[in-house]
Amino acid sequence: MEKYSGQCESGKFRQFITTLIVNIIALSNGIVLGWASPVMPQLRTVDTPVGSTPLTTEHISWLNGVLPLGALTILPFCSIITEKFGRKIALCLGAIPAIACWLLKVCATSYTYLLLARYAAGMSMAMLMLMIPLYIAEITADSIRGQMGCILLFAVKIGIVVGYVLGATLSYRVFAICGLMMPIVFLGLFVFMPETPTYLVRKGKITEAKRSLMWLKNNDETAVERELLHLQSLVKECSSTKKSVGFRDLFRDRGTTKGFIISLGLLCGQQTSGIFVVSQYTAYILEQAESSLKPNAATIIIGIGQIVGSCLSTMTMERAGRRSLIFISCAGMSICYTMISTFLLLRELDLNISSFGWIPVVALSGWSILYCIGMSPAPLVVASEIFSPDISSFANSVSMVFMWICAFLLVKYFPIVEEMLGLHVCFILLASCCMATLVFTYFLVPETKGRNIESIIDELNGSTGKFEQSRRLEAATEMIKIDKKSNV
Repeated sequence: MEKYSGQCESGKFRQFITTLIVNIIALSNGIVLGWASPVMPQLRTVDTPVGSTPLTTEHISWLNGVLPLGALTILPFCSIITEKFGRKIALCLGAIPAIACWLLKVCATSYTYLLLARYAAGMSMAMLMLMIPLYIAEITADSIRGQMGCILLFAVKIGIVVGYVLGATLSYRVFAICGLMMPIVFLGLFVFMPETPTYLVRKGKITEAKRSLMWLKNNDETAVERELLHLQSLVKECSSTKKSVGFRDLFRDRGTTKGFIISLGLLCGQQTSGIFVVSQYTAYILEQAESSLKPNAATIIIGIGQIVGSCLSTMTMERAGRRSLIFISCAGMSICYTMISTFLLLRELDLNISSFGWIPVVALSGWSILYCIGMSPAPLVVASEIFSPDISSFANSVSMVFMWICAFLLVKYFPIVEEMLGLHVCFILLASCCMATLVFTYFLVPETKGRNIESIIDELNGSTGKFEQSRRLEAATEMIKIDKKSNV
């Protein structure tokens, strides 16, 4: 039995390579996010690289706000595309708006080009943030699923820093040409990767599913046969009798309803923790705080902090668990926000705090690490693990609609709230949102570390191990078959 268990986990290196290739497009999306910080100040100068007149504050506000609007436009169709064409083709289609984004920036002669480019970027980002975790969850072994899921946000954070550096060192159009290369490289490599076995089994393409598993399991026939039996049993148990799913299916049973609430809460909590606000307004925040470090330099330091945090989350996701990392992340971010709020309040009271000008930079750097340890990867990882295969893409696409609505509201109206209530109040509100997410996780989110999806669904349904009993029976049956073959 020990030998067989080891075989079940075969092919990890191939799964890792596939995960790296699919995350090339995540790296590209990170560069898109990083583009804003160094380029938008250029667009506001007299020597703007696009058009003949500098952009106003309102223009910049809409360039930030239109990105989530692009995401909201495509999200209702993501589930249909994923289920109709498969995970692989859907991911390839998601790269097309990314290519369009960079082409529009290369050819931009007016503000309209930039607006359309950011809109296309939002479409690509929404499609890929939904599909990449789903694809990774369906091709990786249970023991490495969390770690592989973390690579998505790790790639995005690296892309953000690459965007900062390229924007600071290259001209506007050379930067755009470099950005264009990434989605093209992704398409060139990803076309050779397999479709997920789960999707193929659900569509009745058993031969193709076996071929996909043979590649992912490094041609280990024993592991492939066992996994194929397991997938067939899971699909038979979980699949709805209808050909398509709708909003009613989100409430078809206790487990799906609870999973939807968890997905909605964590993904919205990710946005209300302030990621879009901090990433888009970092320079402004540090300027208002009269930081001792130049805003552009501080932005790069904070970006590097996000890479460090993403690296830590990748190493600890399967050791510490999802819940523990969310607790650490939310509590730590709340403390960092409170530090910044206190600093800003004391400055507004005209107290002499010039010797403490380092506090905003240290607090935001700490925030970036803590965010990337938990609240950056964990919501996406958990959301990909808590639904049965037939409802997963639809449920997560609906959750992400609400997530992007939160992102739009925060990015667009943050300056208005700041003007009405003060920047220090804004940070207290963000700290409160972090603590609310911590409480939500404590009471509702199960630990999914190292568990197969069936057992997680089993827990959400409150049943007594139906899936686990079924899986043990399948494993015993398969072992008998293997013994008979070896005896022959």
